[in-house]
Amino acid sequence: MKPLPPDWLFRIAPGLQMLRHYRRADLRHDLAGGLSVTAVAIPVGVAYAELAGFPPASGLYASMVAMLAYALFGSSRQLIVGPDAATCAMLAAALAPLAAVGSPEYLTWSIALTFLVGLMCLAASRMRLGALADFLSKPILIGFLNGIALSIVLGQLGKLLGFPVQARDIVDSLLEIAGKLPQTHLPSFALGLMAFATMHWTGRRLPNLPAALVVLVASGTLVALFGLDDYGVAVIGEVPAGLPPLAVPHLSGTAVHTLFSAAAGIALVSFSSAMLIARGFATRNGYEIDSDRDFAALGVANVASSMLGGFAVSGAGSRTAVSVSMGGRTQMVSLVAACGVALALVFLTAPLRYVPIAALGAVLVHTGIYLFDVSALRALWKLDRNEFWLALVVLFGVVISGVIQAILVAVAIALVRFVRLTARPTVEVLGQVEGLPGLHATSHHERALTVQGLMLFRFNAPLVFFNAPYFRQQVLAAADAAGEELRWLVLDLLPVSRIDVTGFYTLKEIRDALARRGVELKFAGRTAELATYLEGRGIDVGPLQASAYPTLRAAIKAFRKQQRPNDHEAAQEAVAEEAVTPD
Repeated sequence: MKPLPPDWLFRIAPGLQMLRHYRRADLRHDLAGGLSVTAVAIPVGVAYAELAGFPPASGLYASMVAMLAYALFGSSRQLIVGPDAATCAMLAAALAPLAAVGSPEYLTWSIALTFLVGLMCLAASRMRLGALADFLSKPILIGFLNGIALSIVLGQLGKLLGFPVQARDIVDSLLEIAGKLPQTHLPSFALGLMAFATMHWTGRRLPNLPAALVVLVASGTLVALFGLDDYGVAVIGEVPAGLPPLAVPHLSGTAVHTLFSAAAGIALVSFSSAMLIARGFATRNGYEIDSDRDFAALGVANVASSMLGGFAVSGAGSRTAVSVSMGGRTQMVSLVAACGVALALVFLTAPLRYVPIAALGAVLVHTGIYLFDVSALRALWKLDRNEFWLALVVLFGVVISGVIQAILVAVAIALVRFVRLTARPTVEVLGQVEGLPGLHATSHHERALTVQGLMLFRFNAPLVFFNAPYFRQQVLAAADAAGEELRWLVLDLLPVSRIDVTGFYTLKEIRDALARRGVELKFAGRTAELATYLEGRGIDVGPLQASAYPTLRAAIKAFRKQQRPNDHEAAQEAVAEEAVTPD
């Protein structure tokens, strides 16, 4: 019996764990998904290679090795990695000043840039920068996936109608398509409609068949039998046969200096795009992903692509959607698709030339329609209108400005929301509600009762430099609203998980400001932590201990007993009582 790989190997390569525990029940679904991804990945890889100025085979090399690398090292069960429009456009923009498109120097710079992108992704994983993905909320994911779906559909209209579209962004593309409608190539359009109908019918009536593969094989056969390419039907064309030799790219100091900023930008866009897609599908299907592990997986995929003469890769929304629409369940889809591309490079380059571009467009349109999730948008509308509008902003950001700008907008929105929630957290004045245990916000319960002369104040965030002025403003405003009867203001420290230097000085300022009004500032909860913080910095904790209580209920009892004779002893008794009696 062969020894099992050590646990650390499973942690580095989660795909091995999937293979170790692979369920036979998933095989037919993953085969259908893998073959369908193969059918789409081949023409898309060729198209993106041409977009970035590389030989057609480079797109296939990049597709093959990226899917293999991510299947072994990534954490998402469904994400398909490969060439995409965003990274290709960024590659072309970075390389254009360095060499002529298509020249040997251009390809050399591309390989070096892709290798550097991979190294940066690996370094980012090592530094745990995958936490960047945590800023992407559910509404952002819903908007991004629906935006990808809509942009896929709109971006394929030119292919379906049989004429080239020069514009890059969606709005200009639609205007160009509207102006060129009289130029519609009817044979291509008819072939595209036939492919779409076949895709739809096969998916509904024969769900176990890879519909995309069926469509592309059938349409390619029609082109070959009837010579439709001679009548103007656009086809993929010649693809060189064979697999490339393996070579380690040479990365000189000059290359690093020249390409560093471009590589950093591509690495960020590649990771952000992949995480948006991966998290969107993971959320939809009820599993978790490891963003740090995926950063490393993208690094391995880019390094491997450069070693085979490929170019930078990222998450592929359209191919992931094709896999999911065909029932793909695990990373086996990527392994099947990688093998399919390799076999196609060795044995099928001759028939590949007949695959019509219109049929490819029909497959992607059908995929985009399947991916668009109206129910998720409807649920957001019911739950929170603000989150619904946020999702729409991201959705139309993808459609109007493209994936690159949309990713930047999505990340910016996420950061702004984080700062807004943390810099302007909710504040609450607490009271007791008859029939309900505990203390509750008076703003949520009209029947909440407060103790005359006492205010229980809760600040639901850490007290740090960027929200300290807001905290001061809210405390003093609450004290003003309480009127001249206020004697104690008790700050609930339980939600205040951290107090930095600015927060500490703000508390002192508030204490002094309240004292001038005849109000004492008290504290409840986390008092031991605050005392330890002060003692560690050589600050006298005596005043704190005299003003601190373990719980809010202890503070309430102490305040009530203070109204009686022997105030100090009564307050101490309340603290002792609360210490042995849980709230």
